[in-house]
Amino acid sequence: MAEEFGRVAVLMGGESAEREISLLSGNAVHAALLASGIDAVAIDTNADFFASVENEKFDTAFIMLHGGHGENGHVQAALEMMNIPFTGSGHAACALAMDKVRSKLVWMSQGLPTPDFELLYDSSDWQAVIERLGVCFVKPVSEGSSIGINKASNADELKAAYEQAARFGAVMAEQWIEGPEYTVPIVNNKVLPVIELRAKSAFYDFEAKYESDDTEYLCPCDLSAEEDEAVRSLSGEAYQLLGCEGWGRVDLMRDKSGKFWLLEVNTVPGMMSHSLVPKSAAQVGMNFETLVLEVLKSSKLQRGGN
Repeated sequence: MAEEFGRVAVLMGGESAEREISLLSGNAVHAALLASGIDAVAIDTNADFFASVENEKFDTAFIMLHGGHGENGHVQAALEMMNIPFTGSGHAACALAMDKVRSKLVWMSQGLPTPDFELLYDSSDWQAVIERLGVCFVKPVSEGSSIGINKASNADELKAAYEQAARFGAVMAEQWIEGPEYTVPIVNNKVLPVIELRAKSAFYDFEAKYESDDTEYLCPCDLSAEEDEAVRSLSGEAYQLLGCEGWGRVDLMRDKSGKFWLLEVNTVPGMMSHSLVPKSAAQVGMNFETLVLEVLKSSKLQRGGN
């Protein structure tokens, strides 16, 4: 198997707000590849991708860059031009999935359920937004790991949340769905078991994801067989509509009536101790090393190597 992939570069770090998480995920993946006998090298891409990789010869890229150029399609486009196979989705799907607004517009056009939203600007009428959407999430349009996200229930909170999120670029307000959050990993285009997330905080924020030991992860969760099939099917359809492939993770909310609502697709999910994909994969007998190899295999299956 090692010869099939040649030398594998684990691309990590970068310069996005998720840099530290990327380094943790990347180092975990690098260690797993070495333990599996893969010739692997870890590369911190820093601010200049081409300068970071030009001195390293490699045959396949395992992308562990969270946020920024690692998920917005730029790195994928560069690797496509270099004719180097890589893990995860191609550049167009990454760019689409990274943009929460455009993802939602695609889903809405096909009748898939996703919460109503509105783009926010310095000139937004905060009271009018609250009157239309009610309680809402305020989040950067193109960031992950719940960075810059806050809940707003009135005009003053909305304005303050916007100002905090605007540090990371364009900002949206999304209608608040009252209920539990779920996530559905997809690896090698196979939908894995659903995870329910139960955070002690008001919602599954950055602290709940990466710092808290109080967050509960239910997998298997207490969905009926019909509900489980429904959310897995919806997740697979949402993932495919954005053109995603290889692996990823679909995040959803469930309201009090039992209806599931799509939030976003993460094309480079985390791969560390608190990460969700490894938790789900374990339910189908994949330990961390096996999971990493499955993701690596998808790079060959999707692009045929070079």
